[in-house]
Amino acid sequence: MLLHGSIKHEIGPRSPMLYGHFIEHFHRQIYGGIYDPDSPLSDEDGFRTDVLEALRQIKIPILRWPGGCFVSSYHWKEAVGSKRNPFFDKAWRVEDPNTFGTDEYIKLCRKLHCEPYICTNAGTGTAEEMSDWVEYCNLPTEGKYAKWRIENGFPDPHQVKYWSIGNENYGFWEIGTKDSREWSRLVKESAKMIKHVDPLTQLSAAALTDLDWNIRLLTEAGDFLNWISIHQYWDPINQTNDYANYEQCMAYTYRIGHSIEKIRGLLTAMNLEKKIKIAFDEWNLRGWYHPNVHTIQQGITKEEYLYPRDKNDDNTRYTMADAVFTACFLNELNRNCDIVGMANYAPAVNTRGCIFTHSEGIVLRTTYHVFDLYTNYMGDIVLNTWYEDMPSIDVESKDHRQISLPALDILATKWSDRSGIAVAAVNKDHENSHPLQLKISGMIGKAKQFYISGSSTESYNDINHEEVKILEKDLGVISDKVSIILPPHSVSVIHIE
Repeated sequence: MLLHGSIKHEIGPRSPMLYGHFIEHFHRQIYGGIYDPDSPLSDEDGFRTDVLEALRQIKIPILRWPGGCFVSSYHWKEAVGSKRNPFFDKAWRVEDPNTFGTDEYIKLCRKLHCEPYICTNAGTGTAEEMSDWVEYCNLPTEGKYAKWRIENGFPDPHQVKYWSIGNENYGFWEIGTKDSREWSRLVKESAKMIKHVDPLTQLSAAALTDLDWNIRLLTEAGDFLNWISIHQYWDPINQTNDYANYEQCMAYTYRIGHSIEKIRGLLTAMNLEKKIKIAFDEWNLRGWYHPNVHTIQQGITKEEYLYPRDKNDDNTRYTMADAVFTACFLNELNRNCDIVGMANYAPAVNTRGCIFTHSEGIVLRTTYHVFDLYTNYMGDIVLNTWYEDMPSIDVESKDHRQISLPALDILATKWSDRSGIAVAAVNKDHENSHPLQLKISGMIGKAKQFYISGSSTESYNDINHEEVKILEKDLGVISDKVSIILPPHSVSVIHIE
C-alpha cells in the first residue's frame, strides 16, 4: 500500500488527554491493585511503586475516579478525615472500607503527575453534595469544607479542574436512573451550584448517541458544559465472559468512530462544536465480567455474583486482538482531535486494564505496550493522509455478518517542538504481512520501526510469560522505493527523522 501525506497538511493538534485512564472501586482495581498498604512493594502512602512506575512510563495525563457505577451510591464525605466507616457498596454488592477517598486519590494523581477528574454522585446524591465536593477540593479557605480539608492536612487546594456530573444515569443498571427530562434538569442545577463554587471548573455530563437524550441535555444545560461524556464497550460480555475471537474483534473496527460521527453532527447542528468537546471517559474493547449484579434477578450466593469476577484476572485472554483494536480506536480518536479532547481507558489496573498486579509484581498486558507506543513514540500534531491500493480483509462478526475491512489503519503525526514524523500503522490481517510505502512530501530521512506483534493472534503476557513487547528495527534511509513490512496482527510506529 502506498501512503501519501504532507507535513504541511494538518488536521490539528491532539490533546494528550486522549491517552487518559480510569479507575473504579471494582474488584481489585484500587484495593489490592494500585492501593495496597500491606504490600512490601508499596510506598509510605500505600501505593504500589511498580504500578506507579508503569503508569508514569505511559505518561498518564488524566485519571477519572471513583466511578463508574460505584459512584451512584458513594458519598464522598464518609471517606475523608480520620473517622471512616466501611459501607456496603450497593452497585457492586461488596463492603468498601472507605480507606481510599478523595485525599488519597489526589495523592495518587500527584505521584503520577496527572490531572484529577472526579465523577460525582448523580444517582443517590444531590446538586448540593456535588458542589460541597468542589468546595472541599478547590476553595482556599472559605466555608466548612475547605476548612475540613485544611484540618485533614491539606492546606493548599487540590485544584481539581475536571468534573463529571454522574456516570451512566441513562441506564437501568445504574442506581438513580433518570429519564432525559429528569437528567437535563439535574445537570443544569448541579452545574449552576458547581460553577458558583468554582467558575473555572470544566464540566461533563453523561450522554448517549440517542438524539432525544442529547437534545434535551444540551438545550437545558449546554451553556454550563464543556464536555459531553460518552462510554463505549464493543464486546458486551458482562454476563457471559464469552470473548469475541480475533476475527470478531476486527469486525468491531468497522465504522469504529460511528459514535463520534453522530455526536459531532449534533453538536454542529446546535452550534456547540466550538464550545463542547467529546470525552470518551470510559472505553475498552470488552465489557467487564460481573454476572448477576446489574440484572433484575440478582445472584444469591457469592459464587453466583462475586467470585466469577476473578475471571477478569485471566491474563491469557488479553491478546493481540485487544492490542490491535485498542490501536485502531486510538487512531480514530486522533483523527477526530478537533472534536474529541479526552478519552479514558477503562480501567488502568486489573479487571480489563493494561496492568495486572500480583503479590510479587506486575504484568504488562498487550494493551499496555500500545499506550507505550502512542504516548512515547507518536507526535502531537495529526497530519492528513491519503492512500492508494489499500488491501482488505474479510471477517465474520460475532452476530455472523460478513464484513469487508481495510487491512491497515494508518495515522500520521509530527511534533510541534522538533522535526520529523511518526506514523502509526496497524495491520489487522491475522496471517499476512503487508508492505507500506511512505510518500511524505518534503520529508526523507533515517527511519526506525517500533512495533508489537507476537507469534500469533493469541499471544499474551502473564507472570513469567512475556510474548509481547516493543521491538525495534532500523529501516535505514526512507525513500519512495523503500517498503516497510507490517507483520500480521501488529501495531507499529515508524519514525522518520
